[in-house]
Order: sequence, then structure tokens, then C-alpha cells
Amino acid sequence: MKKYLMIAALTAGMTLSSGAAWADRVDHFKGKSADTLEQALENFVEYNRKLETALAEGELTPEAVAHIHELTYTLENALERMNQDLADLADTLEEVHLASEVNDVERLREEGRKYLDVANKIAR
Repeated sequence: MKKYLMIAALTAGMTLSSGAAWADRVDHFKGKSADTLEQALENFVEYNRKLETALAEGELTPEAVAHIHELTYTLENALERMNQDLADLADTLEEVHLASEVNDVERLREEGRKYLDVANKIAR
């Protein structure tokens, strides 16, 4: 009986320590940067496809989970950039709205062009 308990304890210890080592390896992944909105959108589409493929593969092994974990870093970078640019876009649209309220044609054209420049990148 002692022999079985010792084997179980050693097995549990090895499993826990290998899991901790595995977590240390994937915790420091940076992901692809998203320095522009275009880059963020490209990464978003590409890495969502990779995530979809990874999730569609039957069993999620520890290696598959680690791969998905790494994918999320790039997706987080893309979403952060997209959120930043969408917040700016909302501000620009508000400028279009305000210019239209007071019939400021010059400001309306300028802000409208800025708005459409970004909006068209998203809607492509």
C-alpha cells in the first residue's frame, strides 16, 4: 500500500511541477503588435481564423491550449488598437454631428473626411 501511495504522490508532484513549468513558458508571449488600425484588423481576422481552427480540432491537448493562449496575445493587441481607434472615431463623428448642427461646412467637410477615412478601413 505504501508503494502505491508513494507512486501516486510522485506522479502528482511531477504533474504539478510540469504544469507550472509549462505555464511559465507561455506566460511571457508578446503577440504580434498592432501599430496601425490596418495591422490590427489584419491580425484580428488572421488570428480569429487560427483560433477557430484550433478549437475545431477534437481534443484540446496541453500543447493546443498553449497555442491558443499564445494566439490570445495577438488578439488582445489587435482589440486594444481597434478599441482605441473606435473611441477616436466616435469623437470624430461627434465633431461631424456638432458641425452639422451649426452649419459649419468647412469643419463638417474636414471632420467628415477624417471620419470616413477610418470608417472605410473598418467596413472593407
